[in-house]
Amino acid sequence: MSQIEKRLKELEIVLDKAPAPAAEYVPAKTVNNLVYTSGADCRIKGKLLYEGKVGSDLTVEQGYEAARQVMINLLSVLKEHIEDLDRVKQVVKLLGFVNSADGFAEQPYVINGASELLVQVFGEKGKHARSAISSNELPFNTPVEIEMIVEID
Repeated sequence: MSQIEKRLKELEIVLDKAPAPAAEYVPAKTVNNLVYTSGADCRIKGKLLYEGKVGSDLTVEQGYEAARQVMINLLSVLKEHIEDLDRVKQVVKLLGFVNSADGFAEQPYVINGASELLVQVFGEKGKHARSAISSNELPFNTPVEIEMIVEID
């Protein structure tokens, strides 16, 4: 069992099969030693964990949970793509979108659900650059969509 798989087990995180793409794209693409993931949402076994806008339909805490689930899904995508998560040299960047109600401006606290999970799983290698962006709508009414860039060995 790899070090990262052991860490996931300690955190009681199970990586399911990566969600299938919803349209015509690939879930991840490697260019040289960088893996770029497509945007992912907060589905668990095909059903969104939450739907709606953070700041009206959902609390910041629910948005945080949604972002955490998105990251679990992205780790599933990454694992299927590179096979061994111990190959991750570092997480380079996250781009997080939050389906936001008018006037909602706490996107960084929502995307922390993903960022904090990466640090819990990868330690220092999980620290990354990041953007947390407001969106007035997201596909399928998901509250959060995130894409990631990872450097691998």
